[in-house]
Order: sequence, then structure tokens, then C-alpha cells
Amino acid sequence: MTPEDETPSTTRLIAVDLDEASISHRGPDVDHERRIAIFDLLETNHFEPIGSSGGPYRLRLALQENRLVFEIALEDGAAHALHVLSLTPLKRVIRDYFVVCDTYYQAIRTASPSQIEAIDMGRRGLHDEGSQLLRDRLTGKVAVDHDTARRLFTLICALHVKV
Repeated sequence: MTPEDETPSTTRLIAVDLDEASISHRGPDVDHERRIAIFDLLETNHFEPIGSSGGPYRLRLALQENRLVFEIALEDGAAHALHVLSLTPLKRVIRDYFVVCDTYYQAIRTASPSQIEAIDMGRRGLHDEGSQLLRDRLTGKVAVDHDTARRLFTLICALHVKV
């Protein structure tokens, strides 16, 4: 990556925290995926709250009363914005994503490479669908690119979502 390809520090996340009370500990595979998503998200992201004069930003994700909460703070921790989104539009894709992920984790231990690939294609398709739904829900609130939305969707799935 060249310096001109880097995201300006004013439109990026420098920290992401998940509300511990909201995290669903679904097993080591999901916990590992969550840690990787946070690492990758912090490495490369585009996160730009609409109307903001600039960051970088800190993000805390939580669930409150069946709603997804985006608590956005500035680099120094000062509160910047709070967005509360209904989970209803995401419920089906999250539920389907969990089912396919469970199937995938079982398959990688016993299935043939072609079976694993087919399941993984379905998993990636659901992940893309969830990412696009998230981007749609954030329209007018926060601008994110495709990869940032994918990683945020992974983290949302790590929260304790009773779908």
C-alpha cells in the first residue's frame, strides 16, 4: 500500500470495543473470527460519521432492547455521536449466517474440499448481504466502505443476538 492509498486519519476508526454483556460466546471459532475482524478493521477502514468535522474515531458496539447501538467517540474519548438501529432488518440474515457458519465449522473438520468450498460460498454470500444491509441502515449516519461494512457485520454477529 502506498501513502496515497491510505485512508486519511480523519475518516477512520482507531479503536473498536464490544459491550461485554452483549457478546455471544459461540465457541472458539467465532471468538477467533471476532478478534481477526477487529484487527483487520483497525488495520484498514473507512468510517466517516455524516456531518462530522473529522476524527479519528472510537466505536463501541452494544445491544440494548433489541437495538444495535453505535457509540462513536473522538480519539480523546469525547462523545461524538450515538446511533441506535433496529435489528429487525438484519435478523434473518444473521440467523442464516449463524446456521451456515456452524455448518462450515463442522465441514472443515470432516468434509471434502469441494463441499467446504460450496458452504463457504454460501457463507460469503450471506456475509455480503448482511454487510450491504448494514451499509443501507447506516445511510445518512455513517459512511463506510464495503470492507469496513463486512468487518462490522462480523462484529455485530459476535454480539448476543437472539434471532
